[in-house]
Amino acid sequence: MAAPRHATTSTDSESVVPDPPRLAWRKQMRQRVLAAARELTCASGWDQVSLSAVAAAADVSRPSVYKEFGNRAGLGRALVVSETEVFLGSVAEVLDPGLPDTRAALEEAVHFVLTEAHRNPLVRAVVLAAREGSDSLLPYLTARADPVFDAAQNLLRTWLTERFPDQDQVLVDVAADVAVRMTLSHLVLPGADPRATAERISLAVLKVLR
Repeated sequence: MAAPRHATTSTDSESVVPDPPRLAWRKQMRQRVLAAARELTCASGWDQVSLSAVAAAADVSRPSVYKEFGNRAGLGRALVVSETEVFLGSVAEVLDPGLPDTRAALEEAVHFVLTEAHRNPLVRAVVLAAREGSDSLLPYLTARADPVFDAAQNLLRTWLTERFPDQDQVLVDVAADVAVRMTLSHLVLPGADPRATAERISLAVLKVLR
């Protein structure tokens, strides 16, 4: 009698191939540099951060930082993009599945952004510096062509499309644009009450859609 054959599971047939040593080191170095840049920015503001200081704090060579990020602007861009990915992940958790009422769900998401940005040390450092008229990281948060802006828009556009599947896509795009622009403007020039601001922004967005 033939021996019974065991079913092959995906874990049996598939194995995780580790990164080559050079690539693994590069990923680790990149994360160390970004962590160091974040810490220095939170402590003294991006205007005071130099590549030399970041390299020393990350315990890597300055040429390695240049090779990975190109220049100081490239490092700043990578820092904001990295932080935004984490931040928008939290926003997505607020939206999905979200409250049954679309306006209430949107209010909660905007309120979360306004309050969490104040608690997030990097975002707070950028916003506070911008209110004082400096900090070159701000354009990465507010420039229309930047992937940070696009990522926020894409997140909200997808959510609004699910909530309004029969709505004209042009209006959905406009609504997402209005929401992101208004929220970012209130980060830099906040109103007196984040909850009231969130209510006004959500009302404006739904007015576009209805």
